[in-house]
Amino acid sequence: MIKAILYKEWIKTRYLFLLAAVILAAFTAYCQLRIGKVVSLRGATHLWEILLSRDNTFYESMRYVPLFSGVLLALFQLVPEMQQNRLKLCLHLPLPQNKIIGIMLGFGVSLLLALFVVTYLIIFLYLNPILAPELISRVMLTMLPWYVAGIAGYAFVAFAVLEPTWRRRLLNVLAGAAFIQIFYLSSYAEAYNQVIVWLLIITLALVGLSFLSVSRFKDGVQ
Repeated sequence: MIKAILYKEWIKTRYLFLLAAVILAAFTAYCQLRIGKVVSLRGATHLWEILLSRDNTFYESMRYVPLFSGVLLALFQLVPEMQQNRLKLCLHLPLPQNKIIGIMLGFGVSLLLALFVVTYLIIFLYLNPILAPELISRVMLTMLPWYVAGIAGYAFVAFAVLEPTWRRRLLNVLAGAAFIQIFYLSSYAEAYNQVIVWLLIITLALVGLSFLSVSRFKDGVQ
């Protein structure tokens, strides 16, 4: 039964997953070509100087890409469940309600984490021969809130889509927009170092909000 649910989720999201992978790869390649151009024209020393003296990591173009990946994945995964009454059928399966929803949400978050971790690893491997560890850490920590924002976007879109009433959906969207804005308040390098762990913990906890929406849906709230 669990394998069937996972396969269903993969069928719904496979094309979006591949599209998100291509987009992330394209933006990553673009940013790294910019770095390569600076190194080839001015040398690695000039690159180090830019990273140390300016709030420029050369990956600013990727700022909103993880967020849009999370939002689109949630829409592709969960909108068909509501529009085609699939969720109602799923909740009648011989599995506990929370387990079914946990599998669905866990699948979506796992896809996002797979995309983000691979992208993160590619960036690290590219920068490793060029920059000192301290500068690599500066770049990676500056980018980390953007990836956490992608998971937050997924969590709040799931929370809104699974909600059975339009009024509460609007409130959920507004709450999500307010929370996600936190990740983009500052463009300074490493601005979120002191709070990123807490933001990550809160974001993962917010994934559980969808269980409340599903409970209201099952109770017939309209």
